[in-house]
Amino acid sequence: MIDFFYQALWTLDATLRVATPLILCAMAGIFSERSGIVDISLEGKLLSGAFVAAAVTALTGSAWVGLFAAMGASVAMSLLHGFACITHRGDQVVSGLAINILASGLTVILGIALFKRGGQTPTLAADERFRPIELWLSETLNGIPVIGPIYKELISGHSLLVYVALACVPLAAFILYRTRFGLRLRAVGEVPIAVDSAGVSVAWLRYRALIIGGLFCGIAGAYLSISHGANFVREMSAGKGYIALAAVIFGNWRPWRAFGACLMFGFLDAITSRMQGVDLPLIGEIPGQLMLALPYILTILLLSGFIGRPSPPSAIGQPYRK
Repeated sequence: MIDFFYQALWTLDATLRVATPLILCAMAGIFSERSGIVDISLEGKLLSGAFVAAAVTALTGSAWVGLFAAMGASVAMSLLHGFACITHRGDQVVSGLAINILASGLTVILGIALFKRGGQTPTLAADERFRPIELWLSETLNGIPVIGPIYKELISGHSLLVYVALACVPLAAFILYRTRFGLRLRAVGEVPIAVDSAGVSVAWLRYRALIIGGLFCGIAGAYLSISHGANFVREMSAGKGYIALAAVIFGNWRPWRAFGACLMFGFLDAITSRMQGVDLPLIGEIPGQLMLALPYILTILLLSGFIGRPSPPSAIGQPYRK
């Protein structure tokens, strides 16, 4: 029983760590898509942020400089997306895919040019990364049954960026549903002509939504390469931007529901390594390839509409013409 408790605790701990980039990207997608912009470019912004964070940290030795550089790079990608689909009213899906392709190729080219490592960045030292933080009294409380291990293993011991991601969920919900900006943002994704009639710029609102999304994606990218990992490798985002988009759709464009979907994806990813080679009654050993593919299979099912009927913002994907 005790072994099962600790196994469950470690799995939940891994779920939080794996779900962190998904949570941040999902919050980014909610802001973008609530404003009426289809944001398939989450994957490209995440990958760009991961590369810039690792590259700048390797060159400067500061994780904080790498974090802010990653946020700037992702915002730049967001502005490029906005320039194509807001200013020039281009196809939002095509623009997002173009940014994903651009990020995929550009990160490798720049990595080869800067570090001569086949697209990878140098491995960072421990003091050049965001390391786990031991919260107050974590060692003292560890001796208390149940509560102590939960506090030490599940609540404490995470990177600063994990706590930032968790804080972003109530922050996003507050901005969207408790502020004037959030009200206007939701309105511009539903009836942009009403917002324009009130004297508020539709384009500027959508640009601001994309900028906020770029900041979130930059933090997510930095987490991948200078917190959870120690360097950048090719395609290290591994489809997490698309999975986050599926979480946004499954969560019906609401922060808390999307957060729950991200935890579900993170849980599937976390149990992958633990279930490999395990013999289950009446089933036998589960193939490792199937476990690795589960998050992506679920993503396809969600995006295809097999699980629930999504209710997207009315004006999503529609360029606004005054």
